[in-house]
Amino acid sequence: MGTVKSDAVTYKNLLKHFIETQDEKSLYGAEQISKSFIKNNILPEEIVNLHIQALTELYPSLSSNVQNSMEFLLETMISYGLAHQEYQTLREEQSELKSEISVAASMQDTLLATKTPKIEGLDIGVISVPANQMNGDYHHFITGKDGSLGIAVADVIGKGIPAALSMSMIKYSMDSFPEESMSPKAILENLNRVVERNVDPSMFITMFYAQYIPSESKLLYSSAGHEPGFCYYAKTDTFKEFETKGLVLGVTPESNYPQYVKQISKGDMVILLTDGVTECRQGDRFIEREEVLSVIKQYAHLPSQEMVNHVYKHFERLQGFQLKDDFTLLILKKEV
Repeated sequence: MGTVKSDAVTYKNLLKHFIETQDEKSLYGAEQISKSFIKNNILPEEIVNLHIQALTELYPSLSSNVQNSMEFLLETMISYGLAHQEYQTLREEQSELKSEISVAASMQDTLLATKTPKIEGLDIGVISVPANQMNGDYHHFITGKDGSLGIAVADVIGKGIPAALSMSMIKYSMDSFPEESMSPKAILENLNRVVERNVDPSMFITMFYAQYIPSESKLLYSSAGHEPGFCYYAKTDTFKEFETKGLVLGVTPESNYPQYVKQISKGDMVILLTDGVTECRQGDRFIEREEVLSVIKQYAHLPSQEMVNHVYKHFERLQGFQLKDDFTLLILKKEV
């Protein structure tokens, strides 16, 4: 006798014994037979059908109402079984997806890692926190042999694994450019052609690229549709938004990116960011830019890294510790 048939006989005997005696030993037996059902992948509707057959054999004169109720239960369990299988499949797929995203996030951290450089006379602070596992923001530093510092801040319109792959492509493209092409205008024009050829048209990438030249205390910069950022002037104790023009990367192969220049003096700060900073929300209210600058100014006496950490914590609390968007903030403070 096969295992399933043997279980059916055992179940019938347990059912008969329990109906006649209500003995708890029968319930223990039911627990054991349930384990056998699980081991043999017996579906819930099959158990109900087995129950109906056993009941019919034991009590052939069951009332039609009871028989009909059992048939109703069987049909219900068939529908339940199908729904449960779909649910289990979705859970497994979701678990696999979470695992893939976790691996991708780890790879993103490795591929896009950039070290904050040490530039004499410049105090640099950086924080970049993803709203979810994958970060759609990106920042990168490139130090030139002449002592200049290239700073890239980007945001992918489109998140997840494709965004991470696009950012990796951009990072390695920048690293491959010759040093004489490090000017912001040249960097963005070269990257624009790379993105236009290689990135899906539905995915847009904004970028702000700046080059700081310590020997001249000058900041050169260009923007590809990115959040402009601000410059704080210590002498006048005022913030001024960067003037920028330029299309997002990848729209047309021949986009032109104007280059601008600012003189940076002792105590001045360069503030670069993504829209996750300037578009923070408190409930349904968007935070005004003036409020962002006010918070930055509140911590301006601190070293740059402490400053960006405090600014992030302020807006994290404001949003109930649940970021609505990726948050990236870089502050460069000229010390001498």
